[in-house]
Order: sequence, then C-alpha cells, then structure tokens
Amino acid sequence: MTETHAGFVALIGEPNAGKSTLLNRMVGAKVSIVTHKVQTTRARIRGIAIEGAAQIVFVDTPGLFRPRRRLDRAMVAAAWGGAADADIVVLLIEAHRGLTDGVQAILDALKERAGRVALAINKIDRVRAEDLLALSQRLNVAFPFERTFMISAEKGYGCDDLKRWLADVLPPGPWLYPEDQIADLPLRMIAAEVTREKLTLRLHEELPYQLTVETERWEEKPDGSVRIDQLVYVARDGHKGIVLGNRGETIKAVGSQARAELMEFLDRPVHLFLQVKVRPNWLEEKERFSQMGLDWSDGD
Repeated sequence: MTETHAGFVALIGEPNAGKSTLLNRMVGAKVSIVTHKVQTTRARIRGIAIEGAAQIVFVDTPGLFRPRRRLDRAMVAAAWGGAADADIVVLLIEAHRGLTDGVQAILDALKERAGRVALAINKIDRVRAEDLLALSQRLNVAFPFERTFMISAEKGYGCDDLKRWLADVLPPGPWLYPEDQIADLPLRMIAAEVTREKLTLRLHEELPYQLTVETERWEEKPDGSVRIDQLVYVARDGHKGIVLGNRGETIKAVGSQARAELMEFLDRPVHLFLQVKVRPNWLEEKERFSQMGLDWSDGD
C-alpha cells in the first residue's frame, strides 16, 4: 500500500504578492478572494490540494505589512500564526519588485523562527531571465532557502514543480481532510468572501477596507436551491450610498456577479439577497473579528 503524506504549507509574503492566486491554482478551484487591491485576504484560508499520495493543506495568510489599525494588527498576527503552525513556509515575492524593504523585514523575522522555508519568485513573465537569476542569487544570500522556484501563479508556469516538491517533503501520515474537500472554511464564509470580492473590485480607494460582509441566513430549499441573505456593513452613512449606487445599481450589479459565481461554485441555483447597514464601529467589534477568523486580542 502506498504511504500517504499530509501537512500544512503556509504561503506568506507582502500584500499582492500573488498568494491567493497561487492557492487557487494549487487547489484547482477558487477558495481565496483575488483582487487587484492589497490586503484583501483577512482570514487564514486553508485550501486543500492532492498530489499523488500527498494531501497538501495550504494556509493562505494575509499579506505582511506594517499594521496601523486593530484589524491590520490582527491580520499580521494571523499571517505569522499561519507560518508558525506550518510544516513548510513558502515565501512569495514579486519578480519585478525584487528584494523590497518589506521582503527584507519578512526575511529578518523568518531568521528568528525555526522551520523549513522555500522561495517562490512569482510573476516571472514580467522580467528578463538574467534579472531573475541575479534576484534569485541575491535572495539566497540574504536567507538560506531550502529550494527556489520560479513561477507565474496566474499563468501556471512552475506551479506543478512546486506542488510536486511540497508533496515529496511533507511528513508521512494520514490525510487530514476528506478526499473531496477543497477548503475548511464554512460555506457561509466562502459566500461572504465572494460578495466582498465583487464589492472590492467594483469600488475604489479606501472604502473596501471599511466594509465587511456577513452571511446572516442560509436556507436550503426543497427544490435543491439555496437562499442566502447577507449583510454588508459599512462604517459611515456616506459609504452606504456608494455601495448602493445610483438607484441601487451598484449593489444590484454586485449581487448579480456574486450570485453567478456562487451558482458555479455550489453547482445549484442560488437566491442571493444583500442588505447594506451602517455600523460605525464594526472595525472595533470583537464579534466581527471572529466572523473573519481573526483573533481580537492580536489587535492589541
């Protein structure tokens, strides 16, 4: 009988390094929110991939950055918590940005922590081959990486090599999740993340970081469809008008896009109802943090 392997792999890096895109690529399904905005991943999302006899459980952490608000501090604590709990850490950096001050700060912090760390240089299609080699050498001088991979998470280059290596080096042991499970987030939370992604893509500047989406009700219908009621919390009255849009056009468009994606994800009809509520202090509410899978005390 083939020996099975299983373990946790933490994807860390600066905001927008491509962690969520890589997670979705590895899992083969969309389990993590992907937008052009930074800091969109709030909770540690576990995506589950199978490679041969190995089950790889990916922990997609929030991007590591200099925190200002309580929410920021809790997100950074969640990122380091994900790295600490993992069998292997994969540091993702953007090829065209190279060894930034932010990456250097992460390397300095990693030196204080024991454990296996691999490097994945992402977005390699944006730079020349000779620049890639020079960057790889520079990074490996700065930190003793176990392996270095050149990848494009968006296009898939090099991702299979990384996945095979991870499968080979994970510890032997029974699988941690059922074979057909691709994420350990509850469906209610995945549904909220889908809607939040559509809002983030639609809106601009600071507003997306001052809203959150909560699935208030999930009702299974006799005909096999599902009714999902969600609340969109914003911090100010003015934000509510922006989210609703002229004659409710923005929220209708967002609802339509989210519903279409949820129908594809759940493979059944979805009835999605969105309501926007002003909640001035939601960024400081303990309950909202637990809804996002974050630890309130980490923001202190």
